[in-house]
Amino acid sequence: MHLYTDAMRPWQIFALAVLLSFASNLSRLHAQAGSAPDVILIDATAARHPFSHYWEKMFGSGRAILSLRDSYRKDLRSVKQITDFTYIRFHAILDDEVGVYDEDNQGQPVYNFSYVDQIYDGLLANGVRPFVELSFMPYKLAASNSLQAFWYKPNVSPPKDWGRWDALITAFVHHLVDRYGIEEVSQWYFEVWNEPNLDFWAGQPRQDTYWDLYDHTALAIKQISPRLRVGGPATAQAAWVDAMIRHCAEKHIPLDYVSTHVYANDLAQDVFHTQENIPRDQMVCRAVKKVHEEITASAMHSLPLIWSEFNASYKNEPEVTDAIYMGPWLADTIRQCDALVDSMSYWSFSDVFEEQGVVKTPFYGGYGLIAEDGIPKPAFNAFKLLHQLGDERIDLDSDSALLTRRKDGALVLAVWNYAPPDQAGSSKTFTLRLKGAKAKHALISLLDHDHGDVQSTWEKMGKPRYPSMKQIEDLRHAADLPSPETRRIKDGELSITLPSHGLALIELK
Repeated sequence: MHLYTDAMRPWQIFALAVLLSFASNLSRLHAQAGSAPDVILIDATAARHPFSHYWEKMFGSGRAILSLRDSYRKDLRSVKQITDFTYIRFHAILDDEVGVYDEDNQGQPVYNFSYVDQIYDGLLANGVRPFVELSFMPYKLAASNSLQAFWYKPNVSPPKDWGRWDALITAFVHHLVDRYGIEEVSQWYFEVWNEPNLDFWAGQPRQDTYWDLYDHTALAIKQISPRLRVGGPATAQAAWVDAMIRHCAEKHIPLDYVSTHVYANDLAQDVFHTQENIPRDQMVCRAVKKVHEEITASAMHSLPLIWSEFNASYKNEPEVTDAIYMGPWLADTIRQCDALVDSMSYWSFSDVFEEQGVVKTPFYGGYGLIAEDGIPKPAFNAFKLLHQLGDERIDLDSDSALLTRRKDGALVLAVWNYAPPDQAGSSKTFTLRLKGAKAKHALISLLDHDHGDVQSTWEKMGKPRYPSMKQIEDLRHAADLPSPETRRIKDGELSITLPSHGLALIELK
């Protein structure tokens, strides 16, 4: 319908335009004022189930040799303190820089486990066990000089001699059992290679030659002791798991668990072979669900699923992995993946990391929870808050909250305001309505632009590439989460407003 007509005078047109503008603004203001908060019913008597902290049992890290650095071990202790994680996974324990394999003048194998011992001693001294990824190929054992693109150029060739590969694995694992004892090493995991479906494996055809690698490795390990745990295929993009199980079942090859990877910005065509546009907050758990269902439908339907790499990005995106976006993303990923996976390994715990070369600036979109110079990122604070969740999950009708009960009986709730990293989003108010709980107070911890966001402080400094010692101190201080705020619960209700990308951890007492 057209409101403007030829018969209207100019003053009438102007008056009508003013009236329409006023009405539009009034309508918008009314809609804003009248928008109801999200009401979340906290029913302490609702159905519940065990809630293992599967997202913080294991972390990935830079390659093996970096674990000898003091900065690596300091970061490890910091993450251990806030998560109490028990396993760590890294590439390249067999890489030449670790010095495990050599050959003498007669071409006979020579083994050296000196650095291996220092690496694993350092982990165990800090209360963390190895998740042993068996990679990459020593140069003198490689069939070809096939170098992957990482800065440290690992050789990803198959072995030139399968008998020598078997002997290396046997000697390596025997040494671990001799040094640490079977009671200890039987609690470790051995994982065969890393992402053989990508350029980390030069065998052709990739899958068939990886089966050869897996079969030789698994049989060698099990000959030492059937108590030792071995698995794979450690693929990218949630690939090959169903084929792996079929292969092992048909060939009677040991398989104690399956492992694979996905990142939130992986493409649907690579993970699901579809042309969907899967949002970043849904990709990881959709992939986990896919693999979970493949295991359930297989001949080995009770196999544990270990997701040995995940993160919100496989690229260096500062607006993602360095930002407060990670709080809601991680919390919602935990909510969605619950009961589908035994363990998930965030990649990685620290930016002591050199796959793309030496770190050039503290905040470059690195994968770690802790930036260079021991500066905790918002992701570190997200893990710190979510560690406080209980070990029993209570049903909740919300896709923005997670309700748990701790062993001491306290109800602990995570609430978040998710928005994609490239969208500013808007604030959101949540009203928590308690049922079956006698809590009178709430302890509220926040992660948002004003609480624990070190990246914004760095930006205000002018993004110094090499912060001074004083600036490093200020950045660490900015990363600290303040003490929880205490709020009264009135008439069984509590309201909280979260900015976009905000995360709250609420303990009801």
